[in-house]
Amino acid sequence: MTIGDISNLFGFLGGLGMFLYGMHIMADGMQKTAGGRMSKFLGMLTNNRLMAIGLGALITAIIQSSGATTVMVVGFVSAGILNLTQAVGVIMGANIGTTITAWIVSMSQLGEAMELFSPDFYAPLIIGVGALVFLFAGSPQKKTAGEIAIGLGLLFKGLDFMSGSISPYTDLPVFADAFALFGRNPILGMIVGMLVTALLQSSSASVGILQTLALNGVVTKSSAIYITLGQNIGSCVTALLSSVGGSRTAKRAAVIHLSFNLIGAVLFGVGGFVLFSVRREFAASHISAVEISLFHTFFNLVMTAVLYPSADYLVKLSGVLVRGEDEAQETTDEEASTLRHLDERIFESPAFAVEVASMEIVHMGQYAEKNVSVALEALISGSTDKIQEVYEREKKISHMEQMLTEYLIKVENLSLNGRQKKTVTNLFYSASDIARVSGHAENLADLAQYLQEHGLEISPVGKADLNSISACALQSFACAIEARQSGGMDLVRRVSQYEDEVDSQEEELREKHIERLAAGECTASAGVVFLDILSNLERISDHAYNLAGYVKSEM
Repeated sequence: MTIGDISNLFGFLGGLGMFLYGMHIMADGMQKTAGGRMSKFLGMLTNNRLMAIGLGALITAIIQSSGATTVMVVGFVSAGILNLTQAVGVIMGANIGTTITAWIVSMSQLGEAMELFSPDFYAPLIIGVGALVFLFAGSPQKKTAGEIAIGLGLLFKGLDFMSGSISPYTDLPVFADAFALFGRNPILGMIVGMLVTALLQSSSASVGILQTLALNGVVTKSSAIYITLGQNIGSCVTALLSSVGGSRTAKRAAVIHLSFNLIGAVLFGVGGFVLFSVRREFAASHISAVEISLFHTFFNLVMTAVLYPSADYLVKLSGVLVRGEDEAQETTDEEASTLRHLDERIFESPAFAVEVASMEIVHMGQYAEKNVSVALEALISGSTDKIQEVYEREKKISHMEQMLTEYLIKVENLSLNGRQKKTVTNLFYSASDIARVSGHAENLADLAQYLQEHGLEISPVGKADLNSISACALQSFACAIEARQSGGMDLVRRVSQYEDEVDSQEEELREKHIERLAAGECTASAGVVFLDILSNLERISDHAYNLAGYVKSEM
């Protein structure tokens, strides 16, 4: 091996590293840019399978990895956010979306026709401009645009390095013999494509490498098609590994992805074998990077069209392959439900991870709202069962806060844009405020228990006053949670109005209560409890105001 050979090897490895890293930071930047819009996709994933296919394609085009999208789908299914029927559509769309990288790579072949329009020609300029923008731009949005430009430039430059390192060896018999062997043996060709993709954990990257070889005229049509079919199968490995140790439903989602690509590989593999056996000169002819992109896109579009009507059968097939009882998607155990929803596989997309955290904050808030409502009922009725119910729910809410805090710490370490970081910070504060609201519900239960144990009772006039202020406090908290869910400014304003009303009523009711005490209409012991109840209700309203403020700061 000569120094030139070693230099070319280093050039190929360096080019591969630049290609993979460029693809990574470009996808990372695109996620940051699309973060706000991606967070709305969860609400759009209804039973409309066409919508799910479109969203799956779009998400994959943004994060540049069908494997990563499918891992997220496994996480969503495991968390109960998506059902398997919805997951089928997203998986089909992911296979279509992953073809975007192949088209980006094939753009470099424009250089054969017109050097001026070749992406390789502009790659250094793109990197330079992107670096300047990234280093000196003031706004986070401009820095993200610079990051995307750097990634795109590195991707093209990496391809150029790999192609330049291979070109001196394209006439060697080893390339011709290897691709001739893969072209004659479909199984071997698919295995090679599958292994390379599994090793790189990205079908986009492995297709890019195949296209680089095609740019140098060493890949035959038959071998390229078989290897591409294997690459599609290899893209399932990431999701399969992700589902290990997961729920049965999560495993079924991963198996659906594998079934889709296996069925396609069999159909196209058999069809290709027949075609290439009849037209051997066509099979042995060289394929271009553009033709690989065309086949990759054609394969995924055709298989989506063929299997789209049979999506329910894919779900049934996954049930046959992964046996066992279905897990209940709904559970009355709020802690278990929260734990199930906070699936770390969703970290594949930071934007979705933030959205899931926000959904669970809403879930925790609604549970705390129920606790306040039951505590108020306990005060009026003196029911021991309701008092115990408040205590049990408070323990669960405390644990939910701990789980959410741990999850948010991990989310905070993901690649987030400025808006997402602010949202995560606000979610930290929101979890704390909601936990404190539940703590005030526990205080109200303590007061109800005190009244019961000492045989005390609040006067009818006092109860009527409490009903009025408690309705305002409870409505204030409910609107704050709804504002977090929908982001509506009308709800934020209503929280502020309710909070002012609670403050006003609290001051008025204290004065009226002191007058009743002076008139002997209420006992001193019950009077102390009454004032404590007012104080807790006013604090609940304050925490609601804080929650609404966090939502307002994100608008």
